[in-house]
Amino acid sequence: MKVLLHVCCAPCASACVPRLKENGNDVTIYFANSNIDTREEFEKRRAAAQKLAANDGVELVCEEYNHEEWLKEVASGLENEPERGARCEKCFRYNLKKAASFAAKEGFDAFTTSLSVSPHKISKQLFAAGKECETDGVAFLEEDFKKREGFKISVKRANKLSLYRQNYCGCEFSKGALRAGN
Repeated sequence: MKVLLHVCCAPCASACVPRLKENGNDVTIYFANSNIDTREEFEKRRAAAQKLAANDGVELVCEEYNHEEWLKEVASGLENEPERGARCEKCFRYNLKKAASFAAKEGFDAFTTSLSVSPHKISKQLFAAGKECETDGVAFLEEDFKKREGFKISVKRANKLSLYRQNYCGCEFSKGALRAGN
């Protein structure tokens, strides 16, 4: 199956690409993250995704960075929402809609996301957003990458490959939230 993997960051994806390939899938990494608060941070994460794609022998597609659009379409009015709240759900739909649209246009069978490897994300929220974004015969692949020690594997692989690892989800509203236990 031809699968488009929406990638939030290379460390998370480092556990997802091998698992998808082990299941016989043809994987392409899709880096679309206008939620990231600065271009500098976006570029660091994109460079790490490029490194992972080269290491794992998969193609990488990068969408243009447009944080102003993300602020307007996703965050506006939800700036004070807690992590895992309405802003995050809307952000998941925003990024997964882009992935689904690209997948449909380019003839993929399915799309999924590396976000489910994170212990800070609720997989049910991700899966609901993914299902809402299905389009033109392209299904959302419900893969909970946390299972089978996915996060632990991602940490080990990211360290082994010297991938840049950030300490917040990406948007300015998430800075400090995970360290504070939210």
